[in-house]
Amino acid sequence: MDLETKWLEDLLMLAETHSFSQAAERRFVTQPAFSRRIRALEQAVGVQLVNRSTTPVELTAEGQLFVATARNVLTQLRDTVGKVRGLQPGEAQVLEVAAAHSLAFTFFPDWVSDFSDVMQELSMRLVAMNVEDAIHALREGECDVMLVYYDPYATLQLDNATFPSLHLADTRMLPVCAPQADGQPRFSLDSPPQDDIPLLSYTRGAFLGRTVRMMMKHHPLSLRLRTVYETAMAEGLKGMALKGQGVAWIPELCIERELAEGKLVVCGGEQWQAPLEIRLYRCALVDKPSVSRVWRQLVKRGAAL
Repeated sequence: MDLETKWLEDLLMLAETHSFSQAAERRFVTQPAFSRRIRALEQAVGVQLVNRSTTPVELTAEGQLFVATARNVLTQLRDTVGKVRGLQPGEAQVLEVAAAHSLAFTFFPDWVSDFSDVMQELSMRLVAMNVEDAIHALREGECDVMLVYYDPYATLQLDNATFPSLHLADTRMLPVCAPQADGQPRFSLDSPPQDDIPLLSYTRGAFLGRTVRMMMKHHPLSLRLRTVYETAMAEGLKGMALKGQGVAWIPELCIERELAEGKLVVCGGEQWQAPLEIRLYRCALVDKPSVSRVWRQLVKRGAAL
């Protein structure tokens, strides 16, 4: 198989821009020349890597997996060149972490602190993003590991062989609201059926919103919930709930202090609580020594899923 490194760099640029014209401009070649190089790469590999029928351009499933490997190959090549030139490797010692927003701000700091001996001399770069973007980053090799909630209802599942995962912790989605003066919930999911309940809701594409919708599916209570505010961020819903604006379903780990201080109270029974599992994922196709070492150490602390 004859591959040119510039073809790999071309594909990475196309994966970033999702546009042949923009990618060609950034690679300082004409668009026809850029297209020919992508075609040459596909012919060398023997599979279609790019779906040209979509706008913006998307990678095929094979293309997404190939991009992860291509990025790893180029990184290792640059590091090797740096070593033979007497330079110190840099990026090879950085652990790139993509994490769901609510986990990045709450769970991640404590987890890293507990496993500081495993991380040893690694430095970390944490990027908070929504779950769909994190999955995309992992598939395309833009991060080393992904910290997210496991979603059994997800339409976009990850293959266990290619993307192994570790169970890290469990939490729950709790329906909460601000209390009244007597400490009782300002709103109650168990109130009489004639009462409407103001809902602080996740936007349609938000991961945690899918969990709430699946729990409420076909239940009469859903007809009484009147959406008064929407955001994709659990922290945003928490802020509105603290102001007494309605009921929100929020991961327990995000509101432990507010519950302990009585600033928020649970406003529904156990039937309105949804379990959440926190997992760490990696791509098995990427052979980055520092990541492999950390993963082996973490596996020793718990069972890989």
